Amino acid sequence: MAHALSTTVTRGFTSTLAALLFGAALPASAQIELTDDAGQRIVLEQPARRIVSLAPHVTENLFAAGAGDRVVGVVAYSDYPEAARALPQVGGYTQIDLEAVVALRPDLVVGWRSGNREAHLDRLRALGIPVYLNEPRNLDDVARSLEQFGRLAGSEAAARAAATTFRNRHAALAARYAGRPRVRTFYQIWDRPLMTINDEHLIADVIRLCGGSNVFAGLSQLTPTIGVEAVLAAGPEAIVASGMGEARPEWLDQWARWPQLEATRRDNLFFIPPDLIQRHTPRILDGAERLCEQLETARARSTAPGSAAPAR
Repeated sequence: MAHALSTTVTRGFTSTLAALLFGAALPASAQIELTDDAGQRIVLEQPARRIVSLAPHVTENLFAAGAGDRVVGVVAYSDYPEAARALPQVGGYTQIDLEAVVALRPDLVVGWRSGNREAHLDRLRALGIPVYLNEPRNLDDVARSLEQFGRLAGSEAAARAAATTFRNRHAALAARYAGRPRVRTFYQIWDRPLMTINDEHLIADVIRLCGGSNVFAGLSQLTPTIGVEAVLAAGPEAIVASGMGEARPEWLDQWARWPQLEATRRDNLFFIPPDLIQRHTPRILDGAERLCEQLETARARSTAPGSAAPAR
């Protein structure tokens, strides 16, 4: 009896010691706590393994942050990288199919603060699904988003590397175009209605990076609707548009109807594919490079009118 009791006590002590030693070798908690871009605190007990993305730029950034293998659902137009095209879709970013989201059993939904409908997000929260909202407003926010996504998905090393690459490239462009003469720039999102951006928009930060000055910087809305008269009064030296795809939109050249515009007189009507300038992802620096070159063309034409060929 005494031998059995001794053996039991010894085994119990050994098991307890092993548990203590094993516990000491592990982090105190795998819990992840972050504050999203809407100021909401997000708590995950462990890195997310089943993520649903509610915006194309979120999808692209999750892949860039090394978390692509954890994405189980996306919205329409999530077409980059190529692997994203094969993922199940849960509607569009403004019209989410909530049943499709729930069916994918996500342990995290990453949404777009200014793009998704709040009612849809509230429904997902009410079901107990953690919702992280993303809203990059400047180029630094793109790098920060990559790092945040890496933390949420447990892919910190890949995310840090991607963020560092982005920051280095951003710094190189900033150094190259620092101090360049300002070019009054009108960025046109769409034609009907005629839409632009204010100075809080991410694209406005790209314009600043290239030495441009957004002629509608002071408007209160992020993407305001304006009239042709407002553009004529602002007198931009360059007009930049993106449209819907890889093709230059026909409506960009309709500004030729107003030869009093300096942008028209000097043929400073420029096009950048929307995926390179309107998505809040590392590829926005590809769009920034194009815009910087276009504004350099506009500067050259201001000193030598008519001497430069169109840069489109």
